[in-house]
Amino acid sequence: MLLIESLSLFQLAPSLPLQEDFVYHWKAITHYYIETSDDKAPVTDTNIPSHLEQMLDILTQEEYERESGETGPCMEYLLHHKILETLYTLGKADCPPGMKQKVLSFYTKLLGRIRQPLLPHINVHRPVLKLIRLCGEILAAPTENEEIHSIYIHTFLLPFLPLSVSQDGRIVVKACEGLMLLVSLPEPAAAKCLTENTELSELLTDRLSAFYKALPTSMDPLDIETVESVNWGLDVYNMKDDAAVFTGKRALISFLSWLDYCDQLIKEAQKTAAAVLSKAVRKMFFVTVMEPQLMQTSEMGILTSTALLNRIIRQVTSEALLQEMIYFLLGEEKGPETLATIAQNPLRHRLIEHCDHLSDEISIMTLRLFEHLIQKPNQHILQSLVLRSLEERNYLESKPQENEPLENSQPHDTVDLEEDPLSRPDWLSNSSTHSPNHAKPDGKTEVHKIVNSFLCLVHDEAKSSSHVEGTGYDTYLRDAHRQFRDYCGICQRWDWRGTPKALDKCNLDSPFFEGHFLKVLFDRMGRILDQPYDVNLQVTSVLSKLSLLPHPHMHESLLDPYINLDPGCRSLFSVIVRVVGDLMLRIQRIPDFTPKLLLVRKRLLGLEPEGLNIDHMTLLEGVIVLEEFCKELAAIVFVKFHASASSSP
Repeated sequence: MLLIESLSLFQLAPSLPLQEDFVYHWKAITHYYIETSDDKAPVTDTNIPSHLEQMLDILTQEEYERESGETGPCMEYLLHHKILETLYTLGKADCPPGMKQKVLSFYTKLLGRIRQPLLPHINVHRPVLKLIRLCGEILAAPTENEEIHSIYIHTFLLPFLPLSVSQDGRIVVKACEGLMLLVSLPEPAAAKCLTENTELSELLTDRLSAFYKALPTSMDPLDIETVESVNWGLDVYNMKDDAAVFTGKRALISFLSWLDYCDQLIKEAQKTAAAVLSKAVRKMFFVTVMEPQLMQTSEMGILTSTALLNRIIRQVTSEALLQEMIYFLLGEEKGPETLATIAQNPLRHRLIEHCDHLSDEISIMTLRLFEHLIQKPNQHILQSLVLRSLEERNYLESKPQENEPLENSQPHDTVDLEEDPLSRPDWLSNSSTHSPNHAKPDGKTEVHKIVNSFLCLVHDEAKSSSHVEGTGYDTYLRDAHRQFRDYCGICQRWDWRGTPKALDKCNLDSPFFEGHFLKVLFDRMGRILDQPYDVNLQVTSVLSKLSLLPHPHMHESLLDPYINLDPGCRSLFSVIVRVVGDLMLRIQRIPDFTPKLLLVRKRLLGLEPEGLNIDHMTLLEGVIVLEEFCKELAAIVFVKFHASASSSP
């Protein structure tokens, strides 16, 4: 009964003023050192940790009860009596044992809980720096790492954050350099503290969003594409000169400069921090700010936002940010596409549809975007756009028939399509199977047959390059060799098989859908005789980039003239065969076709001045692009074969 009454009296008694309570706990700590003679007992056996926690609670409560920014008497006492200096001395001596860790913890919690800036005070800044130096000299126990890195963050990062948006460019550069050094700290504890206890993610994304929103709502795509390369640390400008070049140049450079900084920061960051920061950019910039712009219906708005996205794709180099940007654009799905699921990701669907937009400018810009995208060093891009639809090779006939002629095959005087062409090494291996009664043809002979298949697709009466010097197919070999070498360098670390998936392991009976992206490209290729010249150049440019990829299924679908396609399925070769068939019918209805074709070619090459309009100009330009594209595909086949042959044992 006496105990209950005592407890009731204690609960009803008025609490001590905060300052008295604070002083009481501090003096209890100092008295320990005066009164105790046993300095070998661990600190956990004393009341010191409890008193330190009470002091922190009092300081937190005091700040909560006062006006923002006002320093209370408890904090004044801590600063005036140099309590942090004293704690540093006790921590350095590690007396009693374990005291250094308790001091680290006190510093960390103090800097983390108190909202008012403490580091400008000399009696805070000096002991913090001394403690950091001490931690650098003495190997920290594993339990101390988190406290050490938290102090680093609060000492250096939190004051740099505001400086990174200073009006003084020199200060901004120094602050940004400091942030970059901090995010590169390799320890996971530092990364956790950076991403969970600071506003670094918000700083990056808010500033990126603000710069993007400051751009003009409509800009010339050529200005966006050709503005000089931007390095965040060397952003020197002249407002008057920039405005004279084009409206919005200064805003564009500011946006690209900060994008470059975000990209470089994430590239340098510790892996966990890089992932968190990249996801923040995806969520708070790409999804929140950019997606509505890309999904709008205004043609000028679509054109401007697509051009900006294209520039962003070209500029991003950090692996983590690139990955999140790709997931934003294409989604994370990896399974085969179906007609029912192509609209599952609205943004991906809209962008691919824009490759076949009523506006030629939008079509060209979006095709250019995808051309740059498929050249980025990320496997998911090609998996999402093309490969997941080709995985089962179900574009092939389930039961291939020997010596079956190709659908809509060429006239016999161009190339013998009935002979089964195998024995190509690695990813140049053919999909068909040999008849046991026939020997495999020589690989070198075979590649020349395939090259000729493409070179002879366009009939002689529809060709014009032979009348102009320096336009043979060999002119494409050098570019094809360089580009293929670059692609191999990108793809070599991906888990791509060297040969096609074995037919007995493929699900050939499953319905085939070529995928939304290939469907749009094949559709546009099929209309090459009726589309503007610039559109055709861009369509064939994307297809040639895909053809260069060293993947066996891509090669089979785009560059193999001999595969036995399932009814209703298309390959690039079969699409071109249909175009040529249509062309040969239309040629008959155009008087003076050959001289007109040659004149158009010379005008395109700048060998003839522009003159009177020529009838059927779109078709004539389409025929020239078609002939050049077939030569380019022939060069790609030749280069891929010889590269594979030279690397085979």
